[in-house]
Amino acid sequence: MSFKQNMGTADQLIRILIALAIGGLYFLHILSGPVALVLGIVAVILLVTSLFKFCPLYLPFGLSTRKL
Repeated sequence: MSFKQNMGTADQLIRILIALAIGGLYFLHILSGPVALVLGIVAVILLVTSLFKFCPLYLPFGLSTRKL
């Protein structure tokens, strides 16, 4: 699958840092239960969108943080 990249480097870095923070809170046993599950799913989504440099939520709004 090929998507038009719409995510800049700063956007990627922020997403990765948030995902790592969520993972760290989980492994330090600060997050647990349903909150940990929901935030874990959010962390995975943030990492996947960073990997592909594509955010599907930007499409309907015509947004892009990527520099041309």
